[in-house]
Amino acid sequence: MQSVWIWLVALTGIGLVFLLVNWQSIIKLAVKKLFQSFMTVLMTDPYKENLAELFSAAKRTGLLDILQLNLRAQEGKVIERPLGSSRKFPDFSGLMFDVAQLHIFPTEASTVVDTKVTLGPLAKKPLILDTPLIVSGMAFGLALSAKAKIALARGAAMAGTAISSGQGPFLQAERDNSKYWMLQYSRGFWSKEPEILRLADAVEIQLGQGAMAGLSHSMKAKDIDQPLQQAFPISPGREAVVKARHQELQKPEDLSALVEYIRNITDGVPVGVKMACSKDLELDLEIALQAGVDFIALGGVQAGTHAAPPSLGDNFGLPILYALVRAVRFLEERQAKDRLTLIASGGFSEPGEMLKALALGADAIYTGTAALFAISHTQVLQALPWEPPTQIVWYNSKYSQRYDENLGARNLANFINSCTLEMSDGVRVLGKTALGQVTRQDLYALDPLTADIVGVPLGYHPSPPVRRSNNKPNVPSKIPLGTGAQTQAGLKQVPAASESAVPVAPARRLRPNRAGLGTNLQGVIQQPDKSKFPLSSTGPSLSGRNGYPIVKRERNRPRVP
Repeated sequence: MQSVWIWLVALTGIGLVFLLVNWQSIIKLAVKKLFQSFMTVLMTDPYKENLAELFSAAKRTGLLDILQLNLRAQEGKVIERPLGSSRKFPDFSGLMFDVAQLHIFPTEASTVVDTKVTLGPLAKKPLILDTPLIVSGMAFGLALSAKAKIALARGAAMAGTAISSGQGPFLQAERDNSKYWMLQYSRGFWSKEPEILRLADAVEIQLGQGAMAGLSHSMKAKDIDQPLQQAFPISPGREAVVKARHQELQKPEDLSALVEYIRNITDGVPVGVKMACSKDLELDLEIALQAGVDFIALGGVQAGTHAAPPSLGDNFGLPILYALVRAVRFLEERQAKDRLTLIASGGFSEPGEMLKALALGADAIYTGTAALFAISHTQVLQALPWEPPTQIVWYNSKYSQRYDENLGARNLANFINSCTLEMSDGVRVLGKTALGQVTRQDLYALDPLTADIVGVPLGYHPSPPVRRSNNKPNVPSKIPLGTGAQTQAGLKQVPAASESAVPVAPARRLRPNRAGLGTNLQGVIQQPDKSKFPLSSTGPSLSGRNGYPIVKRERNRPRVP
């Protein structure tokens, strides 16, 4: 019997040694056998019994739609999806920036770029921020844990910017860790006491948001624990209801009285509105202007939220690109663009997109989902792979107590600073020195649809070069200028050439290019006779490409006072 055990131990040892030596080959062989078996079934079963049917259905319907379909079938009620829509909307990807080379020189890296923005330039107490990036409203309790809110507030303070409170109950720790704190005046009944309003550096009246418009929603009584009951405050067994509209607004004109009420209590801090963008955006903007708001925050359909019906985020509202272009045009027509601050929100996560929005007329950018990802960073690994990454920041989630708010704050500050520095580099590449100098004229479009929406030229159509006062083109000083006619575009009269000047060919009339540019340049220009310059195929020319004269245009001025 003893010998049998010896043989068993010996054989077991030999087997273990064999496995240790050849484990890679054994695993590869096992995987190969499983793969061959699976593929044989996949390639031989009839279609009605074949797993490939799922691939076909998923391609036709979409995996996300199939998932949401099954959730509706399981729950039989409105499902709530976090972090906004995954649908692809028209965005800023169809736009590109110009670059400065010879006609305009790039700005040196040693030049400090002005990135400051003023919230409420005409307010009694305007709010001046170091960066145009602002942490948008995310509610304590209704969405985020206290630790996550502290991380957002502390990170925003480290980056020299503001944070919006969101429409949850007041959290003293958030106010204590904020440098600049914006109170969101919610559609609920809470956090509207005068003593809370006076703590704010700005107040935002929340009319709606991009991901769910003005939908009324609530937090169920069973989800409100004792600390949250005290924060609202709310009695046990009662739901926390966010109504479809403010009870102070019985008619649109009541907004003016509400703005004045808040302004008087806060002694003149900026008071603005946040709204979802509708087809009748200009009508909403008109009411806001009549109310005398100091800033307007536009919520595009790409915005995120804690939880909203997927059908709302996918099918209701305007993309932020459409809304921003229309809002800027409206405010400029009303000569109100410089009297208030325009904030854009809705899916901004990359500094190039942010800079494009600023070029199109936004003064500041709300960052919400991106800020949430930033404060989560590597801490999401505590929840993954068995739970979604948001379980580290949601209120009363499984891993919220493990969250490190100090690490999250540093990550958020790094993200905001990184984006601001990248936008500063973009300003330098344009040959400018301030974010406020970047305008629509610095953009071109990659496709006709984007060009039509935004009102910028197409990149594949040549456009007349321009001479700006801050950078002189390298025109050879010894070549005399020929005569030229002043045009409706504001061309400077060119001095007449002397007899010793470069021989000049007969004048020719301007023709518009394919983009229709230059059609208002009536008159003629003089060009050097190319035949007098045998060593050059073009010769020195005082006109731009395609015969367009060089137009002088004043340097763009910052929009911020």
